[in-house]
Amino acid sequence: MTSSNDHASTSAAVENLKSTQGEQLRGKLLVAAAGLLFGTVGVFVEEAKQDPFTTVWFRCAFGAVALLLWSWFRGTLPQLRLEGRAWRVVLITGGLVVVMWSLFFASITHTSIAVATVVFHIQPLLVMTFGAWWLKEKVTALQWGMSLLALLGLVLATGLFGSAPAKDAGSSSYLLGLLLCIGGATAYAIVTLIAKANRSVTPFALVTWQCIVGTTLLAWWPWVHGWSVQAGSLGWLAGLGVIHTGLAYVLVYTGMAKLSAGKIAALQFVYPATAVLVDWLVYGRTLSAIQLIGVAMMAVAIGVVSRAR
Repeated sequence: MTSSNDHASTSAAVENLKSTQGEQLRGKLLVAAAGLLFGTVGVFVEEAKQDPFTTVWFRCAFGAVALLLWSWFRGTLPQLRLEGRAWRVVLITGGLVVVMWSLFFASITHTSIAVATVVFHIQPLLVMTFGAWWLKEKVTALQWGMSLLALLGLVLATGLFGSAPAKDAGSSSYLLGLLLCIGGATAYAIVTLIAKANRSVTPFALVTWQCIVGTTLLAWWPWVHGWSVQAGSLGWLAGLGVIHTGLAYVLVYTGMAKLSAGKIAALQFVYPATAVLVDWLVYGRTLSAIQLIGVAMMAVAIGVVSRAR
């Protein structure tokens, strides 16, 4: 009788392990798929050929519609109800998301999809630094060391240094693009910390409300500057909202719920790696060997920092 019970327990344990492994694999695939989608954002931005504010407004508007429809389909609309401090969280982070996306989209036009995306991914280090200062979080010597390595990698990745600097890397326009991107990453880091410190809103509800807030805040812009958006451009703008905001965020949040922080960290550079590849395949813009070394240094360092958090 005992051996029969042991056998049943063992079988159940094996089935649970297989189920857990299957869920983790599904989570990895979902997060990786979201990273692949995010990696094509730059193409949609460039092909839409709109100013940053117009692009952000359409992304927020289409994204809000897509996320609301998904929430309605899943029966999770009640989760969008806000109370107390939650309103302040969505209003502040919604405004910061407008700043973040506007600066990032503007930086692409001054640099390139690859460079802007790689530089933007300094955000985890900013979260760590601001978290140590603002939330008094503990940072280990290893994390600080990896941060310095990532910063060195960032310097190399910009294309400002090396035997073959990136084209126009020394121009004022290129430097402005780098500053805009760092500004966008800073805004993103603040959004992350605010969300982390205030867990009264679920991640999915937060991004939905951020799109709604962004749509409201920028509603005046298209009216003042006109609605001269061609049908072709509208398709690219709709894609930014439906694909890169609606679909991609559904994938990433569904996948992250199945994974540990360490496994998520290992997948976070799918996005910039895809952006570098897409920039080369679509526009023929490549990074130099020095820049690629810098990207690799950032990937390793940020992966270590994120895994340790």
